[in-house]
Amino acid sequence: MPKIAFLVAAEGIERVELTEPWKAVKDAGYEPVLLSPETGQVQTFNHLTAAETAPVDQAVGDASVDDFVALVLPGGVANPDALRTDEKAVGFVKDFVASGKPVAAICHAPWTLVEADVVRGRRMTSWPSLRTDLRNAGADWVDESVVTDGNLITSRKPDDLPAFSKSLLSALG
Repeated sequence: MPKIAFLVAAEGIERVELTEPWKAVKDAGYEPVLLSPETGQVQTFNHLTAAETAPVDQAVGDASVDDFVALVLPGGVANPDALRTDEKAVGFVKDFVASGKPVAAICHAPWTLVEADVVRGRRMTSWPSLRTDLRNAGADWVDESVVTDGNLITSRKPDDLPAFSKSLLSALG
C-alpha cells in the first residue's frame, strides 16, 4: 500500500487539518504515516483548545522521501512555527518538494515551506496572516480555497478541507 507522510510538530496541530486529509487518503487506499521530530505522542487542538493526542509512527530524521508518494503538512499556528525550527523536518520538506512528489500544505503550514526555501516563483494560498511572509519569500499569494502549482497544493483554512483533500487525491492519480 503506498504511504503518505503527514509531518507535524509535537503540539499545536489543528486537529481537523490532520484528521480529515488522513481519513481521505486512508479511504482512497493509501497508508497515512505520522512523522514528527520526536517519537511518542503529538497533541492536536481545536483552534486553541487541546483535543486528542495521536501516536507518532516515525521520527522525521529516520524517514526517507523515497518511502512516500506524497507529503501532507497540517496547520495550526504553533505546529508549523515549531516545525520550521527543526533542521531535519525542514530538510525533509525541502527534499520532498525537490522530488516532484505532491506536497499539500494547509492554513499556517506554508511557514515550513518558506523555511525550506521552496516557495519562490510559486502561486500559493494560506491563512491570510501568512500572505506577507509568502510574498517576501517570493511566492505569488492568492486568496483561493485551493491552489495547485506544480507539485505544491495549498489551502487557506479548515473550510477548504474538502477541496484540499480532493486536490491531493487528484495529484496522486
